[in-house]
Amino acid sequence: MKYSFGKFIALLLIISMLAACGTSEGNADASSGNSEGKEVLKMATSADFPPFESRDKEGNFEGFDIDLAHLIADKLGYELEIEDMKFDGLIGALQSSRVDMVMAGMSTTEKRKKNVDFSTEYNHSGEMFISQKDSEIKGLEDLEGKTVGVQLGTIQEEGAEKLSKEYGFAVKKVDNSSILIQELKSNRVDVAYMDKTVAVGYIEEQGFSGFDDPTTSSPGMGIAFPKDSDLVDDVNKVLKEIEKNGKLQGLKDKWLSE
Repeated sequence: MKYSFGKFIALLLIISMLAACGTSEGNADASSGNSEGKEVLKMATSADFPPFESRDKEGNFEGFDIDLAHLIADKLGYELEIEDMKFDGLIGALQSSRVDMVMAGMSTTEKRKKNVDFSTEYNHSGEMFISQKDSEIKGLEDLEGKTVGVQLGTIQEEGAEKLSKEYGFAVKKVDNSSILIQELKSNRVDVAYMDKTVAVGYIEEQGFSGFDDPTTSSPGMGIAFPKDSDLVDDVNKVLKEIEKNGKLQGLKDKWLSE
């Protein structure tokens, strides 16, 4: 009986050792599969802002910012990891060190600079008002008594709040640009106020009409980082390089040409 019990204990020890070896191999395979061991660069975006960031039919990220982010990550030797979230939560994600950088068509406003650092500006679009094709709204003077829709957390939200006092319209705020377009199509807002490049895309795709905002000279778009991030200088060097060699213009021709 004692002999049988001893054999049983020995067998358990052998099984335990084999299991441990198997676990070790599994972990090694998982880590080596992380793009050859590259350090991960975590980026947040709000993928409802074509042509800067959106998802294709298969659910993959695509757009100008997405291609630019991959180019930057490759140049710096990182594996890019993208997290999708609401636009008005992006600054908080940087402040809490949840992500390393944000690319989301974000304008480099003085207000935002108090909370995050920005790269050099890589694009400038301006703002635009869009409405239904048969709308009689052709300029700012026609907005009195109307409802203008904007996306939460954007520079257009700030701009609309200021303009509403002068031109007498109401401001309706929604979570993302897709909802904003649905609000416009359903006549729950009379006008959508948004980035010009994005607006032009919706005009071409869905037959809206629109006019430029003549009142503002908005700041350009930049890549946002946590305060005092070491990445800022490295990314600025890449932006300078790809602007000089034409790769940045190539991305603009691909995604932003009207």
